[in-house]
Amino acid sequence: MPKSKVRKKTDYTINTASRTPVKVKAGPSGLWYQIVMFGLMLIGLVWLMVYYLGASTAKYSALDWMTSLGPWNMLIGFGFMVVGLLMTMGWR
Repeated sequence: MPKSKVRKKTDYTINTASRTPVKVKAGPSGLWYQIVMFGLMLIGLVWLMVYYLGASTAKYSALDWMTSLGPWNMLIGFGFMVVGLLMTMGWR
């Protein structure tokens, strides 16, 4: 059986310019960003807790508006939490 030709491999050289560190121009997030981020997550959690513990039993007339929202309460509560979690991607 005939032997195939052996190809010469080219040496891979690392481009030294691509290995230089790049300075990040943006500084850390402000305190207000962290307060809003954690606040939104807590508001969502509190919303769901109030709905489950208070509004679902409909004992209190002050929470009738929340009872009338029905399953939309889940979307509202989780919506607040998701927005807070999405903000964590921009947190430095």
